Amino acid sequence: MSGHGHGHGHGCGCEGEHEPAERGLEYGLYRRIDTEKLQCLNESRDGDGKLVFKPWDQRNERDKYVDSDADEELLFNIPFTGSVKLKGIIISGENDDSHPAEIRLYKNIPHMCFDDTGREPEQAFRLNRDPLAELEYPTKIARFSNVQHLSIHISKNFGDENTRVYYIGLRGEYSEAHRHEVTICNYEASANPADHKVESIIPQTNFIS
Repeated sequence: MSGHGHGHGHGCGCEGEHEPAERGLEYGLYRRIDTEKLQCLNESRDGDGKLVFKPWDQRNERDKYVDSDADEELLFNIPFTGSVKLKGIIISGENDDSHPAEIRLYKNIPHMCFDDTGREPEQAFRLNRDPLAELEYPTKIARFSNVQHLSIHISKNFGDENTRVYYIGLRGEYSEAHRHEVTICNYEASANPADHKVESIIPQTNFIS
């Protein structure tokens, strides 16, 4: 019996050796979160919401988690340090009714509050219980191709008064924020010759109109 169990476990482990290493790299977006500015609304203890964005190999650890406070809802405001193309999300909780049952994703709306969650999300998912963090929900990549800020609204769980989350994994691609550099380049390329023209042409246009 134990021999069979060992053999089965070994098979799974062997298979898992390739997959988690690869998936672990893909789920590295937690390192691109501006953790200091990350907010979690309705968390029962200040700062716990930040703890669930952790390395892939810690996804099943139970010492770091966030519980909701007044009701079952949680709202994460997640600023990135650059631009993200979000491809998938994993949300893992307890194997009971406190597990999130539905999430709504919003992009590029900093400092969202619960009053803002009435608007149409970019995408919504009904979740299954996933205590082992195995289920990925693929996003519509076209909608999440230029994300500087992601909000995750957990709108309901499976019936408990409060929600518990152990792990949120974000899969995708990251690029440094080049926006300022591009702006500077454009300014340097066009500002010098245009300085006097802009000043002289605009008033004349105004007079004509």
